[in-house]
Amino acid sequence: MALDQSFVGRSYPPTEPYEVGREKIREFAEAVGDANPAYTDVEAAKALGHPDVIAPPTFVFSITFKAAGQVVADPQLGLDYSRVVHGDQKFAYDRPVRAGDRLTVTSTIEKIRSMAGNEVLDIRGDVHDQDGEHVVTAWTKLVARAAEEA
Repeated sequence: MALDQSFVGRSYPPTEPYEVGREKIREFAEAVGDANPAYTDVEAAKALGHPDVIAPPTFVFSITFKAAGQVVADPQLGLDYSRVVHGDQKFAYDRPVRAGDRLTVTSTIEKIRSMAGNEVLDIRGDVHDQDGEHVVTAWTKLVARAAEEA
């Protein structure tokens, strides 16, 4: 069943704030194998002009993907998540994510289209800090694979 095109442009309420911790940043940097000292050493981050350690660019994915769950879980949209694969991801930063940030995400459906029997859903996640400053926008592409013929 095709996804409802009337959902294009629909935004969902901002998430509860996510507090970014130094340890989470360190763990993420280690997990992705990035030894940049600005991710683990406050003095190294300060030497680069940051008030605290910063997060690797893809760190925000875990926050924005969880926020996109509001879209995925919307029963009126009609998305069969059991058939979904992650198609693409991109980010546009105004500034790095920093330890101590309290981030909220507002998810918006930007595009819905059909391709070769698959449904493709583009979700934009606008991330703001505790002061309302825009930090980053993340775009997530989800592909709901076509049902297999019997």
